[in-house]
Amino acid sequence: MGDRVRYLRSAGAVREQSGRVLQLARADKTRHFVLNEFALPKLADLVAEVTHASYPTLEVPFHARWRHFSVGGVDREAELDSLLSPDDDDERARAKLDLATVSVLLDAGAGGGWSYREGARSYARSEGLAVASVRMFLSGAFSSDRRALRVDADGLSRITTADIARGFQVSDENPLVGLEGRALLLRSLGAALKSRTDLFGDQGRPGFLFDAMRRMATGWKLPAETLLQAVLDGFSSIWPGRISLEGENLGDVWPYAPLEREGFEPLVPFHKLSQWLTYSLIEPIEKGGVSVVDVGAMTGLPEYRNGGLFLDGGVLVPKERSAFDKVYTPDMEFIVEWRALTVALLDAIAPLVCSRLDRSEEDFPLAKVLEGGTWATGRKLAREKRADGSPPLHIQSDGTVF
Repeated sequence: MGDRVRYLRSAGAVREQSGRVLQLARADKTRHFVLNEFALPKLADLVAEVTHASYPTLEVPFHARWRHFSVGGVDREAELDSLLSPDDDDERARAKLDLATVSVLLDAGAGGGWSYREGARSYARSEGLAVASVRMFLSGAFSSDRRALRVDADGLSRITTADIARGFQVSDENPLVGLEGRALLLRSLGAALKSRTDLFGDQGRPGFLFDAMRRMATGWKLPAETLLQAVLDGFSSIWPGRISLEGENLGDVWPYAPLEREGFEPLVPFHKLSQWLTYSLIEPIEKGGVSVVDVGAMTGLPEYRNGGLFLDGGVLVPKERSAFDKVYTPDMEFIVEWRALTVALLDAIAPLVCSRLDRSEEDFPLAKVLEGGTWATGRKLAREKRADGSPPLHIQSDGTVF
């Protein structure tokens, strides 16, 4: 792997390249957005208020998929625990890494017309996707042996669009965007798992990443960047139709011409799903006995809710009045600029939120600000501004980016 690919597959590159876009915005050199940083303190007040309301004691966990598994007051992780051997901590960790991996990769935007019914309750958007993925996992849908609580390469290789549609209760009246893309992503995941036995073992299980990370840990401590690097390297081949460099699929990395004109690297990496997955793997790895450290090296996630926070909060203002009426694709410069500014502004708002909560940035890192936090406030503002709570931008998703 060359130096440029290695750089673009790092959280440091996500932060640095996004920071450069923010500097362009401060100099009014961005094409699509006006930056109104004067609105940032008031928005930080609101994020702190939402955090206090959700977590009165400020005991905020990291932003991770596990929060969605308890939606509706149902402890689905405890349900999984009850089905696993209480005497095998390693296998419990592996099973949870298995679940987190497929659930995160199925977590791209659902669209406003879809929901999942569990008993008497219905769940939409990210929480609905989480519950649906748990139910599929517990039914053995991702395993070559339906009696086994695991995800493996052979099981994923057989996943069809119809399987996803059935597991997610999709119908003409309950449409899910990016359905085929999700099925393809899981099949591609199966192929990636088979090709990297060093990370995923002979069975091709995401859960064996726990064993690999334990081997890489020093004194039972594992840098978060090491975990992210393993995710980016191990799953690099699964992303469809992306930029390749030096024979490597870069994944969630996109061109942004204004940086090239300033003499900088012209590609901007985000690795949203990979970082979301990394955040979501931390808890089961730590419950398996390995401490994940330096989590602050990772960045915020540039997606609908965090990005919507700065649009609905008045920090980012589109230069074109019709911007909110258009339909975008992830590769469009407008979206790349918006996502980069989102990453950089999350770094900017985090210390303001910590100050309002009377917490140090060390005690209240970005992963807690996101959970407390910016994601929930983005959703709150969306509900206040639009009856259906939809994000401010309309993005045509294939189920593999957002």
